[in-house]
Amino acid sequence: MPQRHSKNNNDLAFFTYDEKRKLGYGTQKERLGKDSIKPFDACSLCLKPFIDPLCCQKGHVFCKECILECLLSQKKDIQRKLAAHTGQQKQEKEEEEERLMLQKARDLDAFDQQNHGPVPQYNDKNYNRDKNGFHGANSVKATSYEEEALRTMKAFWLPSATPDAPAKVEAPSTSTTCPEGREKIKMKNLFPIHFTEDTSAQKKHKSLDKSFICPSCKVTLTNTLSLVALNTCGHVFCKKCAEKFVAVDKVCVVCDKPCKNRNLVNVEKGGTGFAAHGDNLEAKDFKHLGSGSGLGLVRPAMKT
Repeated sequence: MPQRHSKNNNDLAFFTYDEKRKLGYGTQKERLGKDSIKPFDACSLCLKPFIDPLCCQKGHVFCKECILECLLSQKKDIQRKLAAHTGQQKQEKEEEEERLMLQKARDLDAFDQQNHGPVPQYNDKNYNRDKNGFHGANSVKATSYEEEALRTMKAFWLPSATPDAPAKVEAPSTSTTCPEGREKIKMKNLFPIHFTEDTSAQKKHKSLDKSFICPSCKVTLTNTLSLVALNTCGHVFCKKCAEKFVAVDKVCVVCDKPCKNRNLVNVEKGGTGFAAHGDNLEAKDFKHLGSGSGLGLVRPAMKT
């Protein structure tokens, strides 16, 4: 006995839920792993272990060379945009002056034609006139300005003569921004930070990679710990030691340099892949069906 037709998946004019899932339709979610998260000792620009690290007041860490190159490129881009904006303003001013001069010349020409022309000007409102106020034989003769306008007229139906829409250049901001946090930043706001390297014999024997420890409690620093840096001397501590000793004693544990609570800067990091310290480590990819093929456009949307 043949199978019932209602059991087949291809008897409907639309896709069923099971068919859409097999085609990858809808929002696909995936948890980000450890390899997708930046470690605390990596530069936010080159994503490599930092060299001569500099930190901003929001806790974003960069290599010195990377952040200097980034700020320099931002300044060059700002200068280029300022030059384009100044040139556009100058061009608009020249066009306005030229338009006023042409309007004044047209008015003088119309006044001269009205007072010294062979045909007088009529005051009949119902009489047909051209745009300059002439009628009869004078309307056939075009002025030099009209000839120039006809000669330079754009023909929208010809690709070679299609008029161009002028691109409006807005006045750019003259402030450089942090590439990670998008807040205003200057070179003088960056401060160098110093991590305490673990020099124990066991760590040297086990791995060739550098590992850092808290100078107070000697705990190995990882992405599981919240880190705090002092913008006065640059030493980095775990958050527990910073709140327990540095914030209470108002002095750095390493160099005994005085500090205040406002000098404590929380160092930003990605997380562990299992706990992200308040971040939502979930990647989403939305797909919808196209016409005919079954697979359509893809709109990635990632939350980190």
